[in-house]
Amino acid sequence: MRMMRCAVGAAVVGLALSACSSSGRTPSGPVGATQKDVSFVVDGTATYGTLEVPRHHRGQRLAAALLVAGSGPTDRNGDQAGAGNQRHTLQTIAGVLDQLGVISLRFDKYFSGKTGFGRYAGDPSKITLSAFIDQADAAYDLLRRQPDVDLGQLTVVGHSEGGMYALLIAESVTPHPAGLALLEPQDDRDLNLIQLQTDEQLNAAVANGTLSADAARQNAATMQQAISDFRAGQPVDTSGLLPGIATLLNSLLTGTNANYTRTDDAVDPPAVAAKLMAGTRVLVTDGTSDPNIPPSTIGPLVQSLTAAGTTGPGLRTLSGLNHYLHPAGTPDTDAPIAPAAVDAIKQWAQPYATKQ
Repeated sequence: MRMMRCAVGAAVVGLALSACSSSGRTPSGPVGATQKDVSFVVDGTATYGTLEVPRHHRGQRLAAALLVAGSGPTDRNGDQAGAGNQRHTLQTIAGVLDQLGVISLRFDKYFSGKTGFGRYAGDPSKITLSAFIDQADAAYDLLRRQPDVDLGQLTVVGHSEGGMYALLIAESVTPHPAGLALLEPQDDRDLNLIQLQTDEQLNAAVANGTLSADAARQNAATMQQAISDFRAGQPVDTSGLLPGIATLLNSLLTGTNANYTRTDDAVDPPAVAAKLMAGTRVLVTDGTSDPNIPPSTIGPLVQSLTAAGTTGPGLRTLSGLNHYLHPAGTPDTDAPIAPAAVDAIKQWAQPYATKQ
């Protein structure tokens, strides 16, 4: 999800899109499927995205989903330019929803795609989590304003860190979404997951004989101290750590990324989930081969969702799938998401489907 993550107010929305059908008419006559580039302005930054409207009858109102990307400079399609990550995860999900008759909107968040750095071009270190949530809220507002959208069937689909964003979006937008699909979601505080991922890598190194048990324990303890110091607002010391771990911590806890990391790490996803509106239809996927969000960590999030009175498929454990909804070992190329993941999304979206 973020082992080498790049860091990367009120939202004022301006829509550069023409309506594709009028509302209030008796449904009659087909309207062809459309895919349109859209743009809207958030806090002085032009944000760009893609709106897909399935084939439908004129005057018909459709369910709609905002698609939210994961961490780092991940664009509207779920890709990272120059990083060898061209999985098209969100683009593929949009296609699945289109087949069901669900409108979707996906967008290039800050530091990705056509949107780029926006207002933070002069100093990327100033960005915080709230800027990304404001941007996503504005995208949701654009989506709800579309003439073909059923306001009672607005939803949010978030992948990876985007799953945590989806929980925050659900809390801040109006109307609140009827459903959330949390696909391999960030399910704990940011730095807790970083610690967990690193500990697992250290243990693997011990198991394969490339690192001593004492060295692994020392690195784990030093990293934990660095995280504790960062959270307490104290200077962070990464001396004595293995080079890869020191580089990771320096990237996350100092310099450009520090403000974002601090505001992201302050969010406890289970606590946010506990405040969801009762009746919200929720899907949570967790691949058994996902090292970023292993099944061992998902329990508190799922328990909070249950306590909040959410409905829907709930947790779907996907055997053998990785963080990108592919079978483990799949190259980072243009591979479709696995059938089991598609089936889980379709099951969640069933009440919103207008066609099969």
